[in-house]
Amino acid sequence: MAFMKRKLGLTSKILIGMTLGIFVGLILRIAFPDSQFVQEYITEGVLNVIGTIFINCLKMLVVPMVFISLVCGTSSLSEPSKLGRLGGKTLAFYLFTTAIALVLAIFVAVIIHPGSNTLSTANLVYDAKDAPSLAQVIINIVPTNPIKAMTDGNMLQIIIFAVIFGFAVSHVGDKGRRVAAVFEDLNDVIMRVVTLVMYLAPYGVFALMGKLALTLGLGTFADVLKYFGVVLGVLLLHGFVVYPTLLKLFTGLNPLIFMRKMRDAQLFAFSTASSNATLPVNMETAEHRLGVDNRVASFTLPLGATVNMDGTAIMQGVATVFIAQVYGIHLSIQDYFSVVVTATLASIGTAGVPGVGLVMLAMVLKQVGLPVEGIALILGVDRLLDMVRTAVNITGDSVATMIVAKSENAFDSETYHDTNAGKVRSFIPKSDTE
Repeated sequence: MAFMKRKLGLTSKILIGMTLGIFVGLILRIAFPDSQFVQEYITEGVLNVIGTIFINCLKMLVVPMVFISLVCGTSSLSEPSKLGRLGGKTLAFYLFTTAIALVLAIFVAVIIHPGSNTLSTANLVYDAKDAPSLAQVIINIVPTNPIKAMTDGNMLQIIIFAVIFGFAVSHVGDKGRRVAAVFEDLNDVIMRVVTLVMYLAPYGVFALMGKLALTLGLGTFADVLKYFGVVLGVLLLHGFVVYPTLLKLFTGLNPLIFMRKMRDAQLFAFSTASSNATLPVNMETAEHRLGVDNRVASFTLPLGATVNMDGTAIMQGVATVFIAQVYGIHLSIQDYFSVVVTATLASIGTAGVPGVGLVMLAMVLKQVGLPVEGIALILGVDRLLDMVRTAVNITGDSVATMIVAKSENAFDSETYHDTNAGKVRSFIPKSDTE
């Protein structure tokens, strides 16, 4: 009887939902290729509604969770030097791994040569948005209206305000301690809400994957299949080799435990293709499954979701080489170096810009004199790659968090090595599990 009552874990449920969604979507696509009913009532109806509600539930939690967690974490750091040290380590690691991702992507793309000048570039059109200037980026970091920043979901501005607010809380004596206690209680409540939302994951993932299978255009894959394969291969190499190696090198921890505990967050990221939407799950994982103290996770993960774009950097590196090869334009060593420097710095400079990955790519292409219109060649396969690179990005956020937490003695080794720590369990009456 105990075996019959055993419930599937969240990871298993998400995988089942993902598989069923793809299967159902493909069956409907094959059986009813041009059905207006399927398009209107299934694709844009049921699946779109369920999937969008799930994404909205995740996004609903991002701003309150980031603000509350960051206030809690910052208010516990009474010394400004601790906050500066924490920020310095985090930004340094993010920039370092972004540079590694770009060098790796360019090296593999040059060796494999995914582009061909036989591809037609006629009638290609792409309207590149201008990135803000460095001065404007610095100015925009500080919010003029923190409530508007929260409404707009401007993460950098929210982070700045939360850090200032939390620091002030820690310096007003007894009143500050009372405020901090309220935020600690709010943090417990918001983490519980995250747990509740995670129970919707299998259904939301099913709907998202089903809609993707029904709407993804497959006709564009033939021309850019090699490009797709190179980007995917470098993403997997970076996510499953580079990150675990860095984790082992800087912390001495077993990376297999880390990767096993990150599966839920990675599946969320893959399904939603949004680092911000995955942030509540990633913070839950870091604090309760990986053993990272809140004062570190509440700072490094929101910052990573905003500025850490290793997966995007890999796409940019391969895309730059690919477009140059398609147009038959030779890039020198100096050009490749310029790509690495520009894209690494742009990962912070363009944070918060809509469609940031393509904005950054347009900047890189302009920097080395490549036609921005070439971006149109890769748009057809970008959705699938976006899902994978989001999973890579959030994995990098968590690796940075682990490394910083270990260096700051803000890490619980027992929680990390406990395979059952922080697992989301089904709502089963206590008497049924005894």
